[in-house]
Amino acid sequence: CLQNRLESSGINAEYGDKKQVRVWCDGCYDIMHFGHANQLRQAKAMGDYLIVGVHTDEEVRLNKGPPVLTEQERYKMVRSVKWVDEVVEGSPYVTELETMDKYRAEFCVHGDDITLSADGTDTYQIVKDAGRYKECKRTQGVSTTDLVGRMLLMTRANSTSQSSDSGIPSQEEFVSPYTKACNLLQTNNKITQFSSPANEPRPGDRIVYTAGAFDLMHPGLVDFLEAAKKEGSYLIVGLYEDHVVNEYKGSQYPVQILQERVLSVLANRNVDEVLIGAPYPLTEEVLDHFKIDVVVQGMVHEGDHESDHYAVARKRGIFKEIDSGNPLKTDDLVLRIIRNRKLFMARNRAKQIKELNNIKKMQEIEAANAENEAESSTSSN
Repeated sequence: CLQNRLESSGINAEYGDKKQVRVWCDGCYDIMHFGHANQLRQAKAMGDYLIVGVHTDEEVRLNKGPPVLTEQERYKMVRSVKWVDEVVEGSPYVTELETMDKYRAEFCVHGDDITLSADGTDTYQIVKDAGRYKECKRTQGVSTTDLVGRMLLMTRANSTSQSSDSGIPSQEEFVSPYTKACNLLQTNNKITQFSSPANEPRPGDRIVYTAGAFDLMHPGLVDFLEAAKKEGSYLIVGLYEDHVVNEYKGSQYPVQILQERVLSVLANRNVDEVLIGAPYPLTEEVLDHFKIDVVVQGMVHEGDHESDHYAVARKRGIFKEIDSGNPLKTDDLVLRIIRNRKLFMARNRAKQIKELNNIKKMQEIEAANAENEAESSTSSN
């Protein structure tokens, strides 16, 4: 039984007797976005210690199609999320009780969408049958499939609309509700949920400021934010408005709108505060208001900055260029998609078909059950 299994693994099934509730999540976490982060946030809120398993490239290719990021890059991305306590590299694609027992996780958390293996079975069926599965609300308005689709459309104006060119069916076709493109409906509550509570600078903090697009959070940006935080003790990240990014990077950018970028940056464990709609160029007002001690910029510059947008910081002698050691840019991520366009279009399409087939199967089962219940009711009467 479940009680004996948990006790044999050193886990007490009664949460009240425990000092720590350990929670398990797993996934590909390819092109880490705020939807992934929100799932991890909700999972962490269900316990005290969050363990996240990340699948290998081989497992992802077999069950889902080619990943955009390598497994090492994906491990790094998940570790950068502030709600994650531990990352398990190379976890099985189908969640196993033995893996959860090994890491003393009491239950597994996943969103209310479908995750299927290569043969079309539910990857969480084993833990569901064991009564060790909990569900959180899926974040509307984003998916890896949608983001890949946006990048496949980079030859056109930036858009989140669906198109056969992205591998996502058009609106006229029946599309999976889990990967279809839709608009993010941002609320102040969502920003509050992602923000660290009462995270004001303390006396003696060295305040660091940097600004940019931070479009599509990737390992290069993660390494830069880590390096930036090391220049002080409190990191403020300014995010430029969409039209500003559009002007200095080109009409196809940003891939993500400002509201999406805000949530992605807030989820990073090194970020203490986000300045939404930061002025471009940097102003004296920002430096004085936030009492900034040092302004940093990476060695890799996103876009074509013709003007010195950090001139006021240079004048004060508080500007510093830092090297994170990672040259990866958002443009590089887009190029990975474009160069393998056919593969990623096929991946998007295959994911849609697999999900739709499963939805149809579940609808048929529900209809059959309803019919049986109706017949039983009629017979008893």
